[in-house]
Amino acid sequence: MSTPTLRPLALGELLDVAFTLYRELFASLVLVSVVTSGAPALIAVYLDPTPGVAGGGNLLLSFANQILALVMGAIGIAASTFIVSDHYLGESLSAGAALGRAAQFAGRLIVASFLIGLVVFCGVVLLIVPGIILACGLAVSPTALVLERLGPIEAMGRSWNLTRGYRGKVFGTLLITVFLIVLPYIALGAVSAVLIPLAGSAGVVLAGLLMVTLGVLISPFFYVALTVLYYDLRIRKEGFDLEVLANTLRPA
Repeated sequence: MSTPTLRPLALGELLDVAFTLYRELFASLVLVSVVTSGAPALIAVYLDPTPGVAGGGNLLLSFANQILALVMGAIGIAASTFIVSDHYLGESLSAGAALGRAAQFAGRLIVASFLIGLVVFCGVVLLIVPGIILACGLAVSPTALVLERLGPIEAMGRSWNLTRGYRGKVFGTLLITVFLIVLPYIALGAVSAVLIPLAGSAGVVLAGLLMVTLGVLISPFFYVALTVLYYDLRIRKEGFDLEVLANTLRPA
């Protein structure tokens, strides 16, 4: 697989590249999504809509499932990032190899997510706009953490530096990406609103399963877009295309 032409991308081009990568890597990304988010999501469906199962044991199971979802979600983020990054740079990586490589990053990603959430929340409290700026400035922290093997604080600083001067573009990328992901959920919610009154409790369970399936299929696109955005920022600020070219020309 040849290394692609690495150059600064306009917003439309960035999304087009993200869609292309998502389509080409669909099987691997969905397999990672199934492995890392399928079981916690199905357990959550079982715990939430099914009547008559509440109790102390279920409360404990619900807490344990949230921990499982947190850890497996972090592994899924790292594995998806590795798959997209390798493919974007002209190489290939299987889902199994990506999951094996990703496990070591789970703890750091969880800490980084907590810190980012705390910082953005404080920004939102300060009249919302600072929160949006902080969210855009820290957007590629998980990607930098995984690909550059950084600690949580280092990754946040790295993201802040990479996005400086381009946070408007980051905001546009995040806004459109989130909209594209949320739109199918809105459509499915409208279908569920019709389905549930007709099918009763069975309709509730079916709607929950459909939501899980939809999440498994489309959530990887967010990490594809973030990875492409990360490389676009590196190309713009660090001439990453020259770095890759130098590596390909360097003698073994």
